[in-house]
This record gives sequence, structure tokens and C-alpha cells, in this order.
Amino acid sequence: MNYLLDTHAFLWWIADHPMLSPPARKLIADTENDIYLSTASVWEIAIKTRAGKLEITEDINIFIADNLQKNSFKILPINLFHSIKISEIPNSHRDPFDQMLAAQSIVENMPILSRDMKIAELGAELIW
Repeated sequence: MNYLLDTHAFLWWIADHPMLSPPARKLIADTENDIYLSTASVWEIAIKTRAGKLEITEDINIFIADNLQKNSFKILPINLFHSIKISEIPNSHRDPFDQMLAAQSIVENMPILSRDMKIAELGAELIW
């Protein structure tokens, strides 16, 4: 099955952080599943790193590429249909990154691994 990682789920997985839920951890670890990271998450990581809100000690290009390869994660690019879907979801969650992740999750019929319950309010299937 295909699953989309929220940005924090990606970061917590690669850091082996205890905040990552056991169900999410199990799904990510299952090699039968295809795990996707959105380009929206890469964009969010880049912005937060530049703003000093997220510390990444290596070049972000290497950080992303190495962690994608090491974990066999796939990239989910943002496409036209994802962008248009945002106009159809509720505007109850102001975070543009989360809005895009929800839109991608809905369009691709791909559950999102996230602790952010507000994403479910946007219509995405949330697993945590």
C-alpha cells in the first residue's frame, strides 16, 4: 500500500524519535509498503532550515537525497490536480504545507501518516 509522510513523520523516522507512533513506525518499516515524501515537505524543511527553526547539520541536498535512498522513500511531486484540489477542501487549517499534503493524500487516495488531526478535517485519511 502507498502512504504519504507528513514532514514531522519523515523527520521523526530518520531520527528514530520516540514521538513517532507505533502504528506509523510499523507501516514505514514494512517493506511491502511504498512510502512517499511530498515535495511540499522538502520545501517546508528548506524554509524552516533557512529560518533557523530546524537544524540540519549537513547540506540539505545531501540530507534529503541520502534519507530518501537509505529508506527507499519515493518523492511525490506537486502536480496540477493537487494544486486545484486545495480549492475544494475546507479552509480550516491555515498551514499551506498541510493543505497541500491533504490535497495530495486525497487526489492520490493515499493515507497520510501524521499526528496533526486537523489534516483529517480537510478530508485526508489520517493514520497515527
